[in-house]
Amino acid sequence: MPEARQPSDEAERAPHGPLALVCMALLGLVLFGGFIALGTWQVHRLAWKRALIARVDSRVHAPPVAAPGPDQWPKVTVAADEYLHVRLSGVYMSNRQVRVWTATDMGSGNWIVTPLKMDDGAIVLVNRGFAPQDWCTLDGRCPPAPVGRVTITGLVRMSEPSGLFRHNDPKHDTWYTRDVPAIARARGLHDVAPYFVDEDAAPAASGPPAWPVGGMTVIHFPNHHLNYLITWYLLALMVLGAAVYVARDEYRLRRRRRQAAAR
Repeated sequence: MPEARQPSDEAERAPHGPLALVCMALLGLVLFGGFIALGTWQVHRLAWKRALIARVDSRVHAPPVAAPGPDQWPKVTVAADEYLHVRLSGVYMSNRQVRVWTATDMGSGNWIVTPLKMDDGAIVLVNRGFAPQDWCTLDGRCPPAPVGRVTITGLVRMSEPSGLFRHNDPKHDTWYTRDVPAIARARGLHDVAPYFVDEDAAPAASGPPAWPVGGMTVIHFPNHHLNYLITWYLLALMVLGAAVYVARDEYRLRRRRRQAAAR
């Protein structure tokens, strides 16, 4: 007895009904529109990141200029002033300095942030650089800053609010971010600039490093936006391809059904 022929999968499947096609079309439109929007957003982010990198690079390598004074403080912004290479002079207030915990390529330790009182009485917090944990005593006493009038150069940085998971604790003198207003309040400082300055690295010298080590500002900004926008646009193209495939498949099934009915 001959074996019965099994119908093909394509012959078994009937075309989707109108409701199913409408649902698939709506889903496709949402996905396609969403992926296009995300890709377009990454185009704008790519332009922004490239402009940021160019701006920072030009500021970091420019000759130092005078740090913004009290009359300019209300106008200091991230876009206009961050990473500006500046020069400032004054006297360090070593008895008001703070340690801010950090982790760097040199290991974990602290930023040593010391107020610098300038000739006009204004104060700028200066991040003198990185020092290992054992550079300061257990009760938080660190070697003093240079005595007398000094002139330093460095990069303007914006105040950092308290972290999401690690909160500054001024009461116990525990700091995780360089929060200028909070440090100023904790140290009883007035007329403090709304920014701080990352001091430049000292001239290279032989022997072990002289703590704190400056010039460790991170100025490398990862730029993966081109990869992201390509990914989103490819996903949109895949959705479009799937829509074309479904449309052609539905058309073929309906045509064969009409041909079968006409026999």
